[in-house]
Amino acid sequence: MRSTPPERTSSRGSRRRIGAALAATAALVFAGFGTAAQADAATSASAKVTWTATPCATPQHKGELACDSYRVTGGVTAFQKAQAKADGVTPNAADAATPSGYGPTDLQSAYGLTSAAASNGSGETIAIVDAYNDPNAESDLATYRSYYGLSACTTANGCFKKVSQTGSTTSLPTSDAGWSEEISLDLDMASAICPKCNILLVEATSATMANLGKAVNEAVTLGAKFVSNSYGGSESSSDSTYDTSYFNHPGVAITVSAGDSGYGAEYPAASRYVTSVGGTALSKATSTTRGWSETVWKTSSTEGTGSGCSAYDTKPTWQTDTGCTKRTISDVSAVADPATGVSVYDSYGVTAGWYTFGGTSVSSPIIAGVYALAGTPSSSSYPASFPYAKAGTSALNDVTSGNNGSCSTTYLCTAQSGYDGPTGWGTPEGLTAFTG
Repeated sequence: MRSTPPERTSSRGSRRRIGAALAATAALVFAGFGTAAQADAATSASAKVTWTATPCATPQHKGELACDSYRVTGGVTAFQKAQAKADGVTPNAADAATPSGYGPTDLQSAYGLTSAAASNGSGETIAIVDAYNDPNAESDLATYRSYYGLSACTTANGCFKKVSQTGSTTSLPTSDAGWSEEISLDLDMASAICPKCNILLVEATSATMANLGKAVNEAVTLGAKFVSNSYGGSESSSDSTYDTSYFNHPGVAITVSAGDSGYGAEYPAASRYVTSVGGTALSKATSTTRGWSETVWKTSSTEGTGSGCSAYDTKPTWQTDTGCTKRTISDVSAVADPATGVSVYDSYGVTAGWYTFGGTSVSSPIIAGVYALAGTPSSSSYPASFPYAKAGTSALNDVTSGNNGSCSTTYLCTAQSGYDGPTGWGTPEGLTAFTG
């Protein structure tokens, strides 16, 4: 596993690149007003979205894993561009007073889930596994759900539960502002996709694989059939042991972020027992029947969705691509580009308010939510195989443009018709590809 914090400045060949702030961003505000034409001109000329990696993207201790998320700091997001065209107002994504990213209605529309989200999910539990404690998790979630008109999900009504990796509700890990941002993101995305689902937050003592793995096991012990993991690190020869110890749970859909460092495999996305989730840039497209379009998320050669060929993990039987003899990342994908990011409410360690987030930390809980809408997997199944049974059908939106870097086996880093590394078999179009 990774034993040193990742570099993040592109001039040093970094793992993550922090988006550079543009001096022209301030010109976007226009005192809050402008015509739609002005908004379009500003967007194309000087509205480049800027962002920074969340603090948990840099491990604080040796042997810890990194979260896979970015927080937008300025510019005009894809969501705001659409707003500007509709009402002529050009806001700034750094303004925390109102949401500046996609909300539940947008995400459900993009992935053909509107009807399912309104009727499915009751009685299902999505577990979110993260490190450290977010003391404001429940109250921040309440703000998000209330704003978007989602039903309350609280400890009192039995919808929300927060525990440590041992299952304790009182003896929780040390609070951490960076991981709290990640937790808010994960909880909000699970809510956005499956508003009727219960949510179990399992907080690991630290961000080591051992503790996060124990949190995964605890989530399953407590009955969750859907477990989202938005973190990762370098592969190691211990991964097959981790597979057996933490991720081999038949009948449980375990989703894992593919990573935010561009082409290159990381763990636990490389586990053969999980659904590895890549990332896309998602934009509205009035010229298509779907109403949305997607490409591979790539900001630079060192920042974008992860993908690749595992050095250690055995290829699962349902994966049949020929350019990698071991496990190939990814299986499916969903939105992750910060410039086309999602709205999140967070209040711990930052100014309380609305933020836009990106990274494959967004896509993992989205796909966990899709699995939950599709219903409980059979007890002997491996849900990672489900999308493969529907490969190449209308149950998945095939992403055919973009890349996340360069590689000797083209499809491992470049989108194409059918399977490719950055986006797998594509993004959800309803539930059919996520049922066994």
